[in-house]
Amino acid sequence: MHLQEAIKKVFVQLSDTLQQLTPMQYAQQCTTLFNATIGQHVRHIIELFIELDNGYAGGTVNYDKRKRDIRIETDLYFANETLLHLHFLLDRPDKELLLETAYSENSHKPLPVATNYQRELLYNLEHTIHHMALIRVGINEVATIPVPENFGMAASTIKHRTACAQ
Repeated sequence: MHLQEAIKKVFVQLSDTLQQLTPMQYAQQCTTLFNATIGQHVRHIIELFIELDNGYAGGTVNYDKRKRDIRIETDLYFANETLLHLHFLLDRPDKELLLETAYSENSHKPLPVATNYQRELLYNLEHTIHHMALIRVGINEVATIPVPENFGMAASTIKHRTACAQ
């Protein structure tokens, strides 16, 4: 399976799960998430992929420049539409990129780091899975919907659990 296919599979799992929530549940503060909402975690996932897409053509990606679009975190339907849109933007050839980031809140000049598209896709996939684990915690607080067993679980963990069960 290609990396893009793995990401698409995770996007579908996330979207299918989100569609079971009500708009109110999606935007409800969760005490178990330090008063963040499921929507805020979804926004964070989406916006990193948006910034990767935005930086691809010019060759420079800067995740710190994400917009923090309130509509993604409050509008469940818009968030799902955006996930679907991103789904179709992933299939690009690998290429060298420059990642700009400030590693300190006191630093105002971004530090450039050499990277590539595939490496950033991998980072975003792992980041998405991490936030899906948090989303699962939020879902357990605000809803009683079925969540897939492997929701928010890294592929290596799934493989390990499968090997241990045999």
